[in-house]
Amino acid sequence: MNMSLEKSNIAPLGSLEFHARQIVEGFITGLHKSPFHGFSVEFAEHRLYNTGEPIRNIDWKLYGRTDKLFVKRFEEETNLRCQLVIDTSSSMYFPVKQRLDCQNPNKLWFSVYSAASLIELMRRQRDAVGLDLFDDDITTHTDAKLSPVHINMIYNELEKLLLPYDKNRKQTTNATACLHKIAEMTHKRSLVVIFSDMIDSLESHDDLFAALEHLRYNKHEVVLFHVHDGMLEQKLEFENRPYRFVDLESGDVVKLNPTEVKEKYEQIMKARKDELLRHCHQYQIDYVEADINKLYDQVLTAYLIKRQKLY
Repeated sequence: MNMSLEKSNIAPLGSLEFHARQIVEGFITGLHKSPFHGFSVEFAEHRLYNTGEPIRNIDWKLYGRTDKLFVKRFEEETNLRCQLVIDTSSSMYFPVKQRLDCQNPNKLWFSVYSAASLIELMRRQRDAVGLDLFDDDITTHTDAKLSPVHINMIYNELEKLLLPYDKNRKQTTNATACLHKIAEMTHKRSLVVIFSDMIDSLESHDDLFAALEHLRYNKHEVVLFHVHDGMLEQKLEFENRPYRFVDLESGDVVKLNPTEVKEKYEQIMKARKDELLRHCHQYQIDYVEADINKLYDQVLTAYLIKRQKLY
């Protein structure tokens, strides 16, 4: 059964805006600070006048005080390039459901509608949007553009992700390698927004953090939506009875009563999340806890309001 991307379910996000925290490079005039300087928008600094330059930008009041010629230099504003990155590995289909909606999502549904809402916000701001989908490799990559044809193509790619979970499709994750590739493929000084449950090999945490650092090293601003089921995945809130747990990526099966391991499990998951949060702070990455037990538009709205107050 194919499920379409319902435009009525895409959060309008009201009059909220998404301003870049750091300087970005764009290609049309917009909301965000550019690393380049011109003679428009907002005053930045003075510099000495060079013989032969137009005199219209000379600060004559400063000349009257200093008897030296200085030119006013202004910061340009530009549009933003936003690269949406979505983890499409099999673990993102948890919890497995045949019917998905706002009140009953899995992690991938939550990510798709969150991304679609950000696309609408970016389009309203005249910002360019690109898309990367990955599992153990990058399966889709589009550069950031703002044309209607390009945006519709992205919506078509997102809609393909709303299929029910196929138990015969066991797709593993290699977030580390994929994020390294995305860091290199994405136009410099972009905003990279990642939707992932951050479930990778237990032994590869340092490598995963290095991949996030690579994004920052390449001057990208990074926002990580850590998509998870807070009740089932983080706290193991199941009834007191035996269960048969199946790994969606490998097919491995574990039979146990979750109450017997709940305390130790919670400690491990909390330590993993705390470590991720600590590294995000270290690399100046915005960490957003995206618990699918909350409505996705509430998570987005809370983050955007917080961001506006901070930046």
